[in-house]
Amino acid sequence: MPEWFPDLERPGQRTFDDLGTPLHAVTFVVVDLETTGGSPATSAITEIGAVKVRGGECLGTFQTLVNPGMPIPPTITVLTGITEAMVLPAPPVAEVLPAFLEFLGPATPDRVLVGHNLRFDTGFLDAALVAHDRPRLAHARVDTVALARRLIRDEVPNLKLGTLARHVRATVSPTHRALDDAHATVDLLHALLERAASLGVLGLDDLLALPTIRAHPSSGKLSLTRHLPRTPGVYLFRNRHGEVLYVGKATNVRTRVRSYFGGDDRRKVPQLLKETEAIDVIPCAHPLEAAVREIRLIHAHDPRFNRQAKAWRSYAYLKLTLAERFPRLAVVRDARDDTALHLGPFRTSGAAHRVREAIESALPIRRCTRRVGRTATVGGDPCLPSVLGTAACPCSGACPEPDYEAIVAAVRRGLTTEPRVLLDPLEERMHALAAAERFEEAAATRDRLAGLARALERQRLVRAVRAAGRVVLHDEWGTVELDGGRLVDTTLPEVRPLPPDADRPVGRDEIDELLVVARWLLGTPRGARHLLEVDGTLASVLPPLPRYVAAPSPAAALR
Repeated sequence: MPEWFPDLERPGQRTFDDLGTPLHAVTFVVVDLETTGGSPATSAITEIGAVKVRGGECLGTFQTLVNPGMPIPPTITVLTGITEAMVLPAPPVAEVLPAFLEFLGPATPDRVLVGHNLRFDTGFLDAALVAHDRPRLAHARVDTVALARRLIRDEVPNLKLGTLARHVRATVSPTHRALDDAHATVDLLHALLERAASLGVLGLDDLLALPTIRAHPSSGKLSLTRHLPRTPGVYLFRNRHGEVLYVGKATNVRTRVRSYFGGDDRRKVPQLLKETEAIDVIPCAHPLEAAVREIRLIHAHDPRFNRQAKAWRSYAYLKLTLAERFPRLAVVRDARDDTALHLGPFRTSGAAHRVREAIESALPIRRCTRRVGRTATVGGDPCLPSVLGTAACPCSGACPEPDYEAIVAAVRRGLTTEPRVLLDPLEERMHALAAAERFEEAAATRDRLAGLARALERQRLVRAVRAAGRVVLHDEWGTVELDGGRLVDTTLPEVRPLPPDADRPVGRDEIDELLVVARWLLGTPRGARHLLEVDGTLASVLPPLPRYVAAPSPAAALR
């Protein structure tokens, strides 16, 4: 769901989750160990067996006994059949490791280490590597125990290798010897991959995420993600009637959508997946395009599970009523008054009221709602804020009109060109209250100050991006064309770009998109970006205004 300033995703160092290597192109190295006991701290390796497979074809095997340098307990001999006489002439682990590492190969995105209860085997291998000044194994890992638990746990009494091998009719029976057990694990892996394919597991990223995803109650609908691309785009969850339930964006659509089935614990996600019957994707060439299209589709469809779907219609403005004889601040739902100065829109009327209170605390603009005509005679009793000394009262004649005009002019400058006119008095008041140990009042002032600073920062960003006119830039994703802060693209028909007008109040349906574009255009670039064309004024935005962040304790924050 879009935020005021959502981070736009960009390509960086690719991870296994981003690559989506097809499973038929992945090299699986299935390993099994026999040891003298259950802990690498007190036991040692007696045998290593490994099988290398790709695309269902065996590429090679590795097997060797290892001299553990310690006695083998009788119970281990009974279990494995490995005696001390068998391992006595065998090489020690220091001589075996180089050959095994060569067989295993480097840690690349298309090479995966596999085992049954793999943590046990890698624990011994990593301990041996560290003991001989070698780095730990860095390969991606797949544990057939975790896969079996997610895919066939209801079909078998336990997850022992022997039980699972019989269930999938493995061609080799495990015998507690390393190479036989590795061959049995290969057959189990292939059977589990076949099961996983019915859930849309077609790439390495899908397989690595499967143990978590399959635990979700709606995991049976994972097959809906089979066609999803691993590219930037916007995705739409639809119900059985074709209605849009939710709209989202991602740099890797497939990975993001599949994460809903396991890693997303938001309260509404289970109900969303329960109602979903189809998932559509609109590919996007640029993450900025995806962010903009997401906002436009939310406005067009009002998806029930998007929090912003209905919220944007109730955004509020703070209005300085310049057409009145004695201007004042008011919170309104629209910005139709061309004679007024508007700040916003804000997400809620409560946020707008907090900013209004901040400005009224900074400068003594009148707070009463009395209307006084242009020719009316001022006079009468002063309003309560005036009596308390917190506001001017020109309506009663207590404040001469020229003096009040100066106050209004200062508010106007603070809202447009000189934000410090409003921020400095509030900051001084906050520190004065903190020095007097009136921490609750100081904290309230701090919160008002933070809201005002954020609002003014948003206003400056939006005005700057709108004043830039037509802008064409190129980055690592491609070329982007903007016009007055709106993304120009013939493939985005939902909303046509509006003429650039930096003075026109921002519409409720525009603010989210303009802020996304402003953050991308005027924020700190995250990669090489080349300006190709610009019609208006495009310059670095002024230094950011101070940020006032709430702390757990007002005293701690303000002392």
